[in-house]
Amino acid sequence: MSGEQGIRRRALLLVALLATVVGFSSVASADSGDVTISHYFTGDLGLKAFNDQLAKFTQATGIAVKQSPVGHEDFKSVILVRAAGHSLPDVFSYWAGARVQFIVNSGSLRPIDGMWKSAGLDSTISKQVAASATSYNGHRYLIPVDYHYVGLFYNPKVMAKAGITTMPTTWDGFLALCKQLKEQGITPIALGSKNRWPAQFWFDYMLLRTAGPEYRQKLMSGHARYDDPQVASVMAQWKSLIDAGYFADNANALDWTDAADKVARGEAAMTLMGTWITGYWNGNNLVPGKDYDVSVFPQIKAGVPNVAVGPVDGLVIAANAKNVAGSEKLLDYMVTNTDVQSAWTTAQGALSANVKIDPSHYSVVMQKAATAVEKAQVFAFNYDLATPPPVAEVGLSMFAKFMDKPSDVKAMLSQTQADAQAAFKKQ
Repeated sequence: MSGEQGIRRRALLLVALLATVVGFSSVASADSGDVTISHYFTGDLGLKAFNDQLAKFTQATGIAVKQSPVGHEDFKSVILVRAAGHSLPDVFSYWAGARVQFIVNSGSLRPIDGMWKSAGLDSTISKQVAASATSYNGHRYLIPVDYHYVGLFYNPKVMAKAGITTMPTTWDGFLALCKQLKEQGITPIALGSKNRWPAQFWFDYMLLRTAGPEYRQKLMSGHARYDDPQVASVMAQWKSLIDAGYFADNANALDWTDAADKVARGEAAMTLMGTWITGYWNGNNLVPGKDYDVSVFPQIKAGVPNVAVGPVDGLVIAANAKNVAGSEKLLDYMVTNTDVQSAWTTAQGALSANVKIDPSHYSVVMQKAATAVEKAQVFAFNYDLATPPPVAEVGLSMFAKFMDKPSDVKAMLSQTQADAQAAFKKQ
């Protein structure tokens, strides 16, 4: 889909949504005993599993839940339009970080400080996740229902066939691995950047492993520039991987599941993706540790802090919620009920922020992911959750263009800086 087609599609979506928002709002508030919810856990991202947990909540409390699921990509625009129209559902899923901050700043969310305290969540939710994901402007707003780790997921059989038994921990080792795979006729890396966001993980890790988390935070907040030497160096490093033929062709024609399928079928050795890929593969009857495994993104520059990248999926309550008490019960239930957390994170291919979850319920691969997060000095939200949504749109578009024409990177960085600067000024 071209950029112009994408813009037209999003415009049509917003017009259609605005035409239906009032109708949905009136239906949703018809019964004040219900809780309305909208979420992005659709299709390959866990719709059935999420529905199962909502059913458990209704059975336990007697509170019915009326939901309006929205596809992952469309949700990013839909929820902002609903917020602008003051027609949000009682509860909605959202990604912790800059996206929640953006909507908190708009006055569209209800603080949950009282519920947090009464539910004793300080002793339930991981302090690391709570510190990074739940508080905004001095108040609690978000309940983390899961979190993910982004790592190099690979096919062990393909690696073994190439004579590789240990995954590299350094950049030189990683380059040697890619060269060895390529020389044996194996495509090293699959990337499905059709929806843009999967490409961001390469930028994230290479920037964090070279310039470090402090510089990266400056870039995310508009206090550093996309045409800085640190960013140009990352793009040059990324370009060298593309020029060497280490990425499968036509990345922008594939989505993340297409890339996952390439790795599963042995058409590529690995893909840089979040742990939700394990839920997808498990659903396709792949066996953790046998058919797929995970490795930490390698160190590039000595002395740079070890950062783990990933998103936190949360639930928030709208400022205009009709059923506040029921909404708070839903948020409490979804994070504190260990049976729900175990079932949900297993199906989702996620890690639980609930410290009372027994780690033994995780697969051998997910245990490795959890260990990687524990060993990291910093847990950072991925690019489009670390910078304001309007700026994230600018960067994501650059990554997609870069995968098509990496030779134009200098002009891209200059244009991205101008566009990002303009977006920051509108904040």
